[in-house]
Amino acid sequence: MSEAVNLVILGASGDLTHRLLLPGLGTLLKADHGITVHLIGAGAEDWDQSHWCETVKAALNEGGCSADELQTILETTTYSTIDASSGDDLTGLLKDLQGRTVLYFALPPAITMAACKALADITLPEDLFLAIEKPFGTDAESAHAFNQLLAHLPLPESHVFRVDHYLGKATVLNLVGLRFTNRLFEPVWNATNIESIQIISDEELALEGRAGYYDRAGALKDMIQSHLLLVMALLCMEELATFDAFELRDLMAHLLRSTHLWGDDPVKASRRARYTAGKTGDEVVPDYVDEHGVDPSRNTETLAEMTVEIRNARWAGVPITLRSGKALGDGVRQITVVFRPIAHTPVGFHDDAPRNVVVIGLSPEYLRVQLSTNVDGDRLSLEPTVLDAELGESPIRPYGEILAHILAGDPLLSVRGDVAEDCWRIVTPVLDAWAAGTVPMDTYVAGSAGPSTWI
Repeated sequence: MSEAVNLVILGASGDLTHRLLLPGLGTLLKADHGITVHLIGAGAEDWDQSHWCETVKAALNEGGCSADELQTILETTTYSTIDASSGDDLTGLLKDLQGRTVLYFALPPAITMAACKALADITLPEDLFLAIEKPFGTDAESAHAFNQLLAHLPLPESHVFRVDHYLGKATVLNLVGLRFTNRLFEPVWNATNIESIQIISDEELALEGRAGYYDRAGALKDMIQSHLLLVMALLCMEELATFDAFELRDLMAHLLRSTHLWGDDPVKASRRARYTAGKTGDEVVPDYVDEHGVDPSRNTETLAEMTVEIRNARWAGVPITLRSGKALGDGVRQITVVFRPIAHTPVGFHDDAPRNVVVIGLSPEYLRVQLSTNVDGDRLSLEPTVLDAELGESPIRPYGEILAHILAGDPLLSVRGDVAEDCWRIVTPVLDAWAAGTVPMDTYVAGSAGPSTWI
């Protein structure tokens, strides 16, 4: 990129910026993508320039940024204390910027919406892009209202990036290549051959001091509504002819419009649970309701499971289960695709052929394919044999991948407005059922594999 891109971070003094966003930028700069960044921080905290530079230095170093790149950033970066909902403050922040400018909202949804309302009343830079962190709204109604607000800004949809860092994960991006460049998979990737799919993202970590956000969201909103539904869309969408933003996002939208709760029954198609006192690794974990900052009256779940179906010719009748939780001992993060049994095992074998199973690890990253083979020493018996490959992690962290596309003005990894609304539509019946108390809140010991009744 020949000219510098202005990266303006609202919420620069927050946890997201120094923990994820700036280290991700550091890995991008280290990879030498030819991107020149003019970094501008703005936040509610009254930081001086020295404090901001120390924060930037530590975070970029964590991402492996070279000394020369770091020095270039530090020589030009600035920090301003502002009210993000103030049109006057935003005008002062943006007015003198020349060239492409990315305004990154590392802020909670309510403050981001207030800031976007303020943008509607001021003169915006000509080449402005907005990067909006998830969650996009807090429910279907607020997501629609947010889209309407953005539609009234003098910006094209292609300049609005709804950020979901899961789309920057190397393994998630690899789903496109895995499916559409292997004859082994694409012809059998359908309901005729596949019996069920599970997409699981469990964490060993407990709340880790994030009650301010997590206790108002819970596992269903935090992970399934955004991340895992998008992973499912990439895994199950129709074949694309061109790997670009236009076609990819159209096909993801098409898939999600066909997605509904299994049997339209939120009571039978969803489960929820919350951890009790236990131990994960060497860490003693209290009851969730006793964690600092938790309001027990919110009845927040720390483990959510939901089964959906895709009502189209490719996937009709295949249950797809999405699950995510915290303080789980196994910490499984993977996609499991279970194939139907073969129609006939040749007479003479002592047992039925084991199922074919494809497992795609999300973290760590791996690919495992289970086949049926003869038992060594007994050629009339069958056993599962697993072909196992470790997939190398990308040197660029997910936030670095996302930033690379945003800074280049490429919406490939951006969530389109209709997709964001459809994700909320899909989970709304479950949220309503849980709010009404028709789905029980199960419990599990922190560090276990989940409620014993779920196994």
